[in-house]
Amino acid sequence: MKAFRRLALATTITTIGVVGVGGLVRATGSGQGCPAWPKCFGRWFPPFEYHAIIEYSHRAIGAVAITLLGVTALVAVLKHRRDRPLLIATLIALLMIFVQAGLGAIVVNTGLNPTLVTVHIGTAMILVGLLVWITVGSYCRTRAAAGVMKEPVARSVEQLAAASAIATFALILIGAYVRGQGAGLAFSDWPLMRGTLFPALGGHATTMFIHRFAAVLTGAILAAFIWRANRARPRDAAVRIFANVAGVVYMAQVIVGGLQVLTKLAAPPVVAHVVLSSLLWASLVAAYSVARGLHRPVEAPAGRAEEVVPERTGLANTLRAYVALTKPRIIVLLVVTTVPTMMLAARGWPSGWLIAATVFGGTLAAGAANTINMYLDRDIDALMKRTSRRPLPAHQIAPQRALAFGIALQALSFFFMSATVNLTAALLTQSAVIFYVFVYTMGLKRTTSQNIVIGGAAGAVPVLVGWAAVTGRVGWPAVVLFAIIFFWTPAHFWALAMRYSDDYRAAGVPMLPVVAGPRSTQRQIVLYALITVAVTLVLLPVAQMGLIYVVAAAALGIWFLQHALRLWRTGTPAAAMGVFKASLGYLALLFAALGVDAVIHIAA
Repeated sequence: MKAFRRLALATTITTIGVVGVGGLVRATGSGQGCPAWPKCFGRWFPPFEYHAIIEYSHRAIGAVAITLLGVTALVAVLKHRRDRPLLIATLIALLMIFVQAGLGAIVVNTGLNPTLVTVHIGTAMILVGLLVWITVGSYCRTRAAAGVMKEPVARSVEQLAAASAIATFALILIGAYVRGQGAGLAFSDWPLMRGTLFPALGGHATTMFIHRFAAVLTGAILAAFIWRANRARPRDAAVRIFANVAGVVYMAQVIVGGLQVLTKLAAPPVVAHVVLSSLLWASLVAAYSVARGLHRPVEAPAGRAEEVVPERTGLANTLRAYVALTKPRIIVLLVVTTVPTMMLAARGWPSGWLIAATVFGGTLAAGAANTINMYLDRDIDALMKRTSRRPLPAHQIAPQRALAFGIALQALSFFFMSATVNLTAALLTQSAVIFYVFVYTMGLKRTTSQNIVIGGAAGAVPVLVGWAAVTGRVGWPAVVLFAIIFFWTPAHFWALAMRYSDDYRAAGVPMLPVVAGPRSTQRQIVLYALITVAVTLVLLPVAQMGLIYVVAAAALGIWFLQHALRLWRTGTPAAAMGVFKASLGYLALLFAALGVDAVIHIAA
C-alpha cells in the first residue's frame, strides 16, 4: 500500500498543478496559443512563443498526470485488486483523465465556449476530488490495518463537510462560467458592487453578483463546519486539520478574489485564484473522506442507529404529516413581517400579484428550512416531550422522504421567486434557508448557548426579501427592520426555552437557561428587549416614519418591557410564557402599525 499511497499523492498534486497551469492559460489568453490538438502548429514541440509555450506546458503536465495515474491504476490492479472500492475508484479516475483531456481538445477547437469551459473545469474538479478520495482512502486503510480505529465523528460534522464541499464545487462552477463569459470585471470595485451590496442586475452583472453571493453563502457553511469540527465530540485530528486548512485557504481566496478586481485581472492573482479554489475543494473532500470513515465498512457505519420504517397510514394523515414538517404556525410570522415591509418599500400598496408571489415563494422556502431542520434534529426531537410527537420522531414519515421533500421545496422556491419576483429576492430567500440549516441547525445549536443569537439572523431575512421584492435591492430601512427582528429573537426564544429547559437538558442542547441558569437568562431577556425597543426607534429617522408608527412603537415597547421586567422580578414559568406570548403580539402589532403608517402617513 505504501507505493500506491505515494503514487496517488503524486498524481493528485500533479493534477492540481494541471488545473493551476490551466488557470495561467486562461489568465494570459493563451487558450489559442496552440490552435490545434494534439500538435502545436503541426509540430510536437511548440514554437518559442509566449502563448504557445504556456498552452503546450499545460498539455505536457497533463500528460505527466495521465502517466502517473496510469501507473497508479496498474499498481491497484496488480497489488490491490481485492480492495474493490479502491480499485474501481482508481480505474474511474483513469477513465476521467482521458475524458478531461478530450474535453480540453473540444474547448480549444470550439474557441473557448463559456459552457464548455465550465464543464471542463467541473470535470477537472471531480477528478481532483476522486483522486483526493483515493489518496485519503489509502492512508485510512493503512491506519486501519495497523489497528488504529477511531470513533466516528459527530454526524453533523460529516454532513457539514459534505455541504461545504458541495457548496465549494458549485462556487467553482459559477466562477468558471464568470471567466468563460469574460464577466470578471462586471464590477470594477470590491467588495462592493458599483458602490452597493445589491446593485442593478442584468447581463454580466447578474453572473458576477451570483458568484459573489454564492461565495458569501459558501463561507457561512464553511464557518459552521470549522466550528463543529473543532468543538464536536468525538473529534478527529485529521478532520480538524483539513477543516482549518480549508478556512485559511478560503480567506486567502477571498483576498485574491479582491486583488483580481483591483489589478484588472492581472495574471498572478487569477492563477492564484484557480489554484486556491482547487486546494479548497481538495481539503474539503479530504475532510469529508476522513469524517465518512473510509477505513470502516460502508455497509455498516459505526455508531449509526437504524432508522425505524414508518407504518403505512391514510392519505389524509400523510398529508397532515408533511404539512406539519413545514411548521405552518411559524411561517405565519413570515407574512406578518414581509407584507408590511413591502408596503413601506412601496410607500403604499404594492401589486397584489407581487405580494402573493413573494409570500408564496417565501412560504416554500421557510417550509423547506423547517423540514430540513426536523430531519437533522429528529434524534433530539425524540428526546424532548415538546417535540416527540413531530412527524419524524413519531415515525409518520421516513426521514429520507422528509429530506427529499425539504430539498424539493427549496428548489421550487428559488425557481418560483426568480421567475415571478426577482433574482435578488430569490437569492436572499435561499440565503436564509442555508443559514438556518447549516449555520444554526448543524453548526451552532448543539455547541453554544449563543446559538439563537447568531442563528436568529435567518428569521430576520424575510424583511430583506420583502424590500428587495419591491425595489430590487436592500435599503437602509430594511437593514433596521432586520436588526429589530434579530434583537427580538433571543428574548422571544429564551422565554420559551426557560419553560422547556428540562427538555433541552435531556436532549443535550446547550440553550442559555440550561447552561447559564434562569437568573442569567432573565437578565439577557431584559437586555435584548431593551435593545429591540431602542432599535425600533432608529427606524423613525431612517425611514421617515409617521405618527402612527411612533405612537405604536413607544406603546408596544413599554408593554413588551413590562413583561420582560415581570419575568425578571418573579422568575415563574407563567411569567416566562407571558414574555413569549407578548413577544409574538409585540412583533405582529409593530409591523401592522408599520404597514398602516406606510399607507396612511401622518407626519410626526
